[in-house]
Parts: sequence; structure tokens; C-alpha cells
Amino acid sequence: MTPILSPCIFSPCAGSQLRLGLGGAPLGNLFSAVSDEDARALVNAAWASGCRTFDTAPHYGHGLSERRLGDALRSHPRDDFVLSSKVGRLLQPDAAAPRAQHGYVDILPFNQSWDFSALGARRSVEDSLQRLGLARLDVAYVHDPDAATHGARAPEVLRQVIDETLPALQQLKKEGLVRAIGLGTNDVAVVLQVLSEAELDVLMLAGRYSLLDHSALPELLPQCLARGVRIALGGVFNSGILATGTRGQRATFNYAPAAREWLERTAQIEAVCEAHGVPLRAAALQFPLAHAAVDIVMLGARKVAEWDDAQAMLQQPIAPEFWATLRARGLLPAEAPTP
Repeated sequence: MTPILSPCIFSPCAGSQLRLGLGGAPLGNLFSAVSDEDARALVNAAWASGCRTFDTAPHYGHGLSERRLGDALRSHPRDDFVLSSKVGRLLQPDAAAPRAQHGYVDILPFNQSWDFSALGARRSVEDSLQRLGLARLDVAYVHDPDAATHGARAPEVLRQVIDETLPALQQLKKEGLVRAIGLGTNDVAVVLQVLSEAELDVLMLAGRYSLLDHSALPELLPQCLARGVRIALGGVFNSGILATGTRGQRATFNYAPAAREWLERTAQIEAVCEAHGVPLRAAALQFPLAHAAVDIVMLGARKVAEWDDAQAMLQQPIAPEFWATLRARGLLPAEAPTP
């Protein structure tokens, strides 16, 4: 089950690879701690199920996710899996560093700083490889070069990404330290701006093409398809609302309490799900994979049960009438492909 890295980096090999990858944020103790044993069990379960695509970042637990993934994957033949990490944040050792930062708890003793310079990109990749205990990344993403993250500095950051970060990653690609480069972001406009000036191999797009949020559909997805930029989708549950629904616990969208418009739209989708006997999670996982630009969905599972549930939801039969009903009620755009 060797992954194809070119031209379709995440595509299944002759249809044999699971179109579900393991996202590594929870392995960095996002919001709550995961034990080393549970982290290893999750990676092992994902591997046993056929998963061969794994993503991490220095940001995730200040290196904790990278260390855990490297430890779990290192015994497997290196050409049998696709591993991505990210650049943009560097880690500095500090014995007094807070053990909870940026939503992560029980993290490693480092502080992080932004660095999109050419030297910073190289150092980030080399540091990641040391934490992983591996000699190459399959994909290096530029992490979060967007206005929501950088505020007033966003134009300056984006200019540096185009002028320094991406050329540095292209050089690392020539040297064999990475095999593909891209952006990791939830900002459609940022990707479109970068694509107007630079070439990308891949895109990790979080939350902007989902059953609920279709903002990448009109312009970005067609452009990626035309230019051969392959997409790994994160955030297909929009940080929670498409996994939990609108009832019970407070629904979240983009890691914040969901606004009324998202709650109302999700409630309408839930009603169609109930009428057709379709779990909301199944619809959320299967819908985005129907687009030809999307190769794989990355799932930020926290435990084996969540991974097993996602596999079951991917296999859940969904009749064409379900998608037709969503479209007829204006809950899916007319141009959105469906399974």
C-alpha cells in the first residue's frame, strides 16, 4: 500500500488507500491531555485500518505531536506513508515556559515565535525532522499565513511567504528534505493571493469546504483542480458543529460558539439527515470527498473510538435522494458535486 506522491500526492494507490488521514493536533494535547499510550494506540489503529497519511506541526503541543508521530511511525518502511508538517513557527527551549499555551495543555518546555524567513523555513524543517527522527517530510505546509492570525501584519507576512518562505521550501524540495510544498490555512483569500504569484503542489484547507461552509467552492477549488494543486481537507466538522449537531452541548464553529446562522443552517441539515436516516457525521465526511480537487480528509481524532467511528461513517450508505433534498432546500450549492 505505497502512497503515490506524484502527481497526486494523497491519492489512493489503485483505490486501495483509505481516503482518511490522521491529523496530529490532538496528539499535541489540544484542549485536554492524551497519554503517550493512547496516542500510540491511535496511530497504530489508524495504520491497521489502512491509513497511510499523517499530519503534524511544531505548533501542536510545541513539538509533542511530532515526537509522538515520529515514535509511532519510525518502525514502518519510510516509503509506505505520507507525512506532513508545517513551517512558520519556531520553538525555543525554556524551562519556565507555561505548560499550557495556545489551547494545548501539558506541552513540552518550549516557547514559540513566528518566523517566515528563508532561514526560518529551513530551520523549521530541520528541527521537525529531528523531533520526528526521520530524514524527510513528504509535505511541508506554510502554517497560518492569514489575517485572522496576524492582524495588521498579515500583508507583510504574506509578502514574506511569497518572497522567502516558498522559495526556501522549493530549495529544500530540490535537496530532498521535502517532496511537496503548500499552505496550511483556513483562509480562502490568502490561498488565492498566493496562487496568483507562486506555484503550490498541495493545500491543507481547514473548514472552508464542508457540508456547512462552501466558501472554497466557487473559485478556489476549480483553480486548484485546473492547476493540479491537490487538497487535503481539515476541519470537515467545522470544529464540532457537524459532529455534535445543534442539540445538547454548545455547538462550536471555527473553535468558537456557533453563530445563529450556522446553528439554523445545521438544524435544517439535521432535519434532512433524520428524514433520510443518515448520520450527520457521515454526510459531513462523505460530502467534500466528492469534489475532484479533494484527495483526502484529515481527521483530528483523539482516541481509537473516534477513528473507528469515522471509518464507519465513510462506509455509511447514503442514497442520492438525500443529496437531492439538500440541494432542493438550498442547503447545497447547485454546482457542488455529491457522492
